[in-house]
Amino acid sequence: MDPEWGQPVKVLVTGHLGYIGTALVPMLQARGHEVIGWDSDLFRRCTYGDPAGLPKVPTLEIDLRDLDQLQPGALADFDGVLHLAGLSNDPLGDLDPGLTDAINHHASVAFARAARDAGVERFVFSSSCSNYGAGGDTPLDESAPSNPVTPYGASKVAVELALAELTRPGFSPVFLRNATAYGASVRLRFDLVVNNLTAWAFTTGKVLLKSDGRSWRPLVHIEDIARAFIATLEAPAEQVAGEAFNITSSSENYLIRDVAEIVAEEVPGSTVTFADDHFPDVRNYRVLGDKFAAAFPEFAPRWTVREGVRELLAVYQERGLTLDQFEGPAFRRVDHIRQLIDDGVLLANLRHR
Repeated sequence: MDPEWGQPVKVLVTGHLGYIGTALVPMLQARGHEVIGWDSDLFRRCTYGDPAGLPKVPTLEIDLRDLDQLQPGALADFDGVLHLAGLSNDPLGDLDPGLTDAINHHASVAFARAARDAGVERFVFSSSCSNYGAGGDTPLDESAPSNPVTPYGASKVAVELALAELTRPGFSPVFLRNATAYGASVRLRFDLVVNNLTAWAFTTGKVLLKSDGRSWRPLVHIEDIARAFIATLEAPAEQVAGEAFNITSSSENYLIRDVAEIVAEEVPGSTVTFADDHFPDVRNYRVLGDKFAAAFPEFAPRWTVREGVRELLAVYQERGLTLDQFEGPAFRRVDHIRQLIDDGVLLANLRHR
């Protein structure tokens, strides 16, 4: 295919029913793109709010490891792939490191190779600033060495390296190293720091820190992540092919304890509290978002952490978030997976029985 980039294209979004995907798909549709989803929907029981808010697009409900279940030629009509599917955070990645490598790394690379061979031109990979791991206090750009400290982070590094080798004329992989996400979603997550601290404050009056709060973390709203996916999908190949981009603003790096203070300022009656067994967090990194800002000068993040806390608070108030909901397994990815295994819905290898 030879699409005119910047014009509507046919795009396959993996993980379209997840935390970020459910925000991304409507934005793609608003731009005129034809969207097909691919998601095994492990979190179908985890909808927060009205299920009508879930994307309504044709869906391939197939495990990413099961490429052989695709119909012959199934990938041939797509101009681009936005690949978000996978085990989505450090705790879930720690559950079974071998499984994390099989799904996040090997299945993703096999999928990218199949997409390339089918003639897909653009492959935007949802990577992570977890690549930097124990990066220290100095802000890092995309040339900084990888130093992942979790199986999840290591899987993202491995995919980037493999996809870089697949780059060629006619196949342009792009690596979006997303900062730690936050923001309201129909597939909400409470295992993300801003969402989590705001929920603690709203349900208990305590902004509960389980770490010592002295580690750095870059942060970004899911809508800004979605906008970055769209920008790199629509860009000409020479602008993005084989490139990695940190997805955050350089000004949106925070000490965790400073995030807690912002939450306490925005949630009436709440105070910052440390858990009795709080600990130092080895994950510590700051990143620069200047490369993406230079490549896409018309793009600017629309959200700050303070604005995100206000959005989350309004949603929690509107939907009457309770402590039982917050502490339950529905909106914490690793807890929900454990429950599905215990309930016999999933096997230990995360396949449906």
